Amino acid sequence: MPTSFLERLQGPPILSDGAMGTELYARGASTFERCLDELNLTAPDVVRAVHLDYIRAGPEVIETNTFGANSLRLAGYGLEEKEEEINRRGVAIALEARRLTGQMVWVAGAMGPVGKRLTPMLGPVTPEQARAAFRRQAAILSDAGVDLLILETFLDLEEMRAAVQGAREACPLPIVAQMTLTEEGQTEVGVTPTEIVQALEELRVDVIGLNCSVGPQPMLDSIGEMARAAHTPLSAQPNAGYPAYVGGRFIYRSSPEYMAEQARHMAELGVAVIGGCCGTTPEHLARIRDAVRGVRKQGNALTGGVSLRPRSRGGGAQAAPAPPTGLQQKLGKEFVVTVEVDPPRGFDLTETLREISDLRGASLVDAINVADSPRAQGRMSALAMSALLQSRLGVETIMHMATRHRNLVALHSELLGAHALGVRNIFVVMGDLPHTGDYPDATAVSDITASRLMRLMKGFNAGHDLAGRAIEQSTAFFVGCAFNVSAQDPDAELRVLERKIEAGADFILTQPVYSPETIEWWRRRLGGFPKPLLLGTLPLRSHRHAEFLHHEVPGIVVPDEVRERLLLAGEDAGEEGAALAREVLQAVGDRIAGVYFIPAFGRYDVVPRVLEGLPQLAGRA
Repeated sequence: MPTSFLERLQGPPILSDGAMGTELYARGASTFERCLDELNLTAPDVVRAVHLDYIRAGPEVIETNTFGANSLRLAGYGLEEKEEEINRRGVAIALEARRLTGQMVWVAGAMGPVGKRLTPMLGPVTPEQARAAFRRQAAILSDAGVDLLILETFLDLEEMRAAVQGAREACPLPIVAQMTLTEEGQTEVGVTPTEIVQALEELRVDVIGLNCSVGPQPMLDSIGEMARAAHTPLSAQPNAGYPAYVGGRFIYRSSPEYMAEQARHMAELGVAVIGGCCGTTPEHLARIRDAVRGVRKQGNALTGGVSLRPRSRGGGAQAAPAPPTGLQQKLGKEFVVTVEVDPPRGFDLTETLREISDLRGASLVDAINVADSPRAQGRMSALAMSALLQSRLGVETIMHMATRHRNLVALHSELLGAHALGVRNIFVVMGDLPHTGDYPDATAVSDITASRLMRLMKGFNAGHDLAGRAIEQSTAFFVGCAFNVSAQDPDAELRVLERKIEAGADFILTQPVYSPETIEWWRRRLGGFPKPLLLGTLPLRSHRHAEFLHHEVPGIVVPDEVRERLLLAGEDAGEEGAALAREVLQAVGDRIAGVYFIPAFGRYDVVPRVLEGLPQLAGRA
């Protein structure tokens, strides 16, 4: 065997090992909630057994169980203080497996991403912080005795850049740099295989490659593109196909024979290092070993320059630009009235349609706000109800979208569906916590903030998604944000509002307000509202209602004097509540863009009573 890994790159394909994580799961050593790298300390015999089984299958490179053992990723498990111990033990176990078999294999220090996205667009970790974390891990691995470093499963080219730079600063070991692509054959932000090659060759890594995410045939296509651009040796470690969830476990479907066939094609393209990732077992590796033995590079004769699968780059045929919504055309030009409606607990909208028709017939309402799972109750979806209201009544809607009830993938899909159905006014809210509603055991999803969801919609309007990928047609959403004018910490609320405006919010809806002074205080503080503001108005029904809102509903403050007026009104408290709401609107009407009604208990008849005599509505029928 040559004396160095770099010398060996000039010969026939080098076989690397397969998956560590899925093998550990298969052997019962861990659950999805546990840190796999910690098994170096808690279950070293199982980790060693995986190495031994792979070495017996014939690879020349094995990877340490240190993929997630950088300080930033370990911090998610409270293990950052054990970074050095976990990495050193991982190397020691691999070296011990090599000694026990007597096989001459190179031990590669495995290094993965930090587990959080990098600034400025995607996450909280700066490139400098990531670079420092990679530098520390690489230094530990090098000092512990690895022969090379494999940087793998990187989704972000900028994070890979930080990893390479950090590793270079720590030690002179050879570096294999492997990115991960989506099914479209590019990174999440649209970087192509050719662009990856160009970027990593500028960093002068020793091997450029792909691993994880996709199966062998999609990776073969991408590797073919890289081979046409690269002057640096290539590597490929695909998954064993796409996983299926069967019997409570993820099963990878690609057989050893199939993976071996695709590995042979990769070797014919000139790939220098070939192995496997998730789902790849020692049996897969043994078949790959036999398949690539003696293979000679055949250029790109396999594909003949034709892609094996269609690849979408986005930016397809563009539809004609959508006109502004009715709300968009009115806001800032005339006083706008919107009314919130809760979707039904069933699927019959008959009564709701009748009540809304009465308001529309009086020419009082410009748009209907459709709540999204209010109070975390099981109700008709806001999207379905918005589409039905628009189609049956011809009334424009403002669909509320709660970030707490769906993950980012679901939100992305629902937004495109809403646009297809003509629902384009979207009001972003956090949503109520599930434990307060019908299903207290339901899980709250909080993987995206309100401002980031607004950024997603504004990206859609510009023709790309949150990750920067082009979408087929640009959208035309009109986006609203929430503003709690009664917040206990005004400075914090101001910072939140600034983030929402920066993310692209087009209009503002407030929580219910019962004091004109509150609006005036904020108007002076802000030097005028940065976007058209619709004042939240929830007419009070009784003294008990006022006490409940003030003491039990976050974000609502009902002043003492208002609650006192309701108490003194007695049986006429409902009329007094409407009068109070009218007084607030009369006092601030010339400083706001409109009013957003939130009628209590579905009593929509209060709307015309509150609006009666309001100067801003003079001339309406």
